[in-house]
Amino acid sequence: MKRRSVIFGALAGALAVTAAPVAFQAARAADTVKVGVILPMTGPFASTGRQVSAGLKLYMQQNGDTVAGKKIEMILKDDGGVPDQTKRLAQELIVNDGVKVLAGFGLTPLAFAVAPLATKAKIPTVVTSAATSSVTEKSPFIARTFFTIAQAAVPLAQWAHKHGINKVVTVVADYAPGIDAEKAFSQVFEKAGGKVSQKIRVPVANPDFAPFLQRVKDDKPDAVFVFVPSGVGAAFMQQFKAKGLEEAGIKLIGTGDVTDDDILNSMGDVALGTITAHQYSAAHDSKENKEFVAAFEKANKGMRPNFMAVSGYDGMHLIYYALEKTNGSTDGKALIDAMKGAHWTSPRGPISIDPETRDIIQNIYLRKVEKKDGQLYNVEFDTIPDVKDPVKAGELK
Repeated sequence: MKRRSVIFGALAGALAVTAAPVAFQAARAADTVKVGVILPMTGPFASTGRQVSAGLKLYMQQNGDTVAGKKIEMILKDDGGVPDQTKRLAQELIVNDGVKVLAGFGLTPLAFAVAPLATKAKIPTVVTSAATSSVTEKSPFIARTFFTIAQAAVPLAQWAHKHGINKVVTVVADYAPGIDAEKAFSQVFEKAGGKVSQKIRVPVANPDFAPFLQRVKDDKPDAVFVFVPSGVGAAFMQQFKAKGLEEAGIKLIGTGDVTDDDILNSMGDVALGTITAHQYSAAHDSKENKEFVAAFEKANKGMRPNFMAVSGYDGMHLIYYALEKTNGSTDGKALIDAMKGAHWTSPRGPISIDPETRDIIQNIYLRKVEKKDGQLYNVEFDTIPDVKDPVKAGELK
């Protein structure tokens, strides 16, 4: 009996020792909120992944990795810009990793690929880099901290006609955001009395702009309106110069993607004078932005932040905001509801999440590429405040 008591006592002790780490791990898991981030870290859109992920990380670095008593763990996955990969990775993050929030998505097709999964799993999904107006309509669990193409294209069309540009050729990448850009700009410009003489669409992947720009030159418009994905603007700018459009007196206008801060200096003086409309410039003159740019460059070996970086930074802010509002609850519906109506001062200026559409409301700035201290910047010269997505606001047909 004595021997049996000793054996049972030892066994009970061993079980207690074993159970303690298991209980600890379970408690730790409950106190950790995993955020799954899917971005193109390789491939033709790797600059988007690099900038967005750096913005997400900087926000955590500055604000700590704990919010409402929960530790935030960011899990970054590379989809290479391929929708099938995006969908597969999202499934793995939800099922295997137990993420409570998804974020990222470098292009509209990538956000579209994840939308059904977000709805089915009730996972709040923060889109930081897809600009088609319909993105937030694909799932009630999507919120966006980026921008919509129409938010930039409409103010630019209005400005162009007021400033002596009467005939325009549009050149856009042939996918959803490009078609949005073409439609929004053309509709507003023509309603104001201008003429869009040609609507040219170019391939998204590895486009050769030369033959399309020759068509523009032959048409002799006052300006060419361009939308291309972030990172492709340098090639467009060089071919615009090589084809002699500037010498022919044709102005270059577009959404801010074409003069992306990440690659603007590499374009050289050919970019000088380009007029764009966008939601962010590294040259934005505010205390918040100056501090953001300095911290971002310090954390990323001198890399200048672009509009993707600030969207990632604000995306993590929105996730923290929602967790604080729910007191750490990770219930999907509670989190997405908490994001509705969120508002704060971003490095780009005042922003909010429309409670009806879950889309961002923000200032749009008209900018001109100028040289400051030997570097090229998008220098803002006018502000259109509190712009909602014109498509959802009913301003476009």
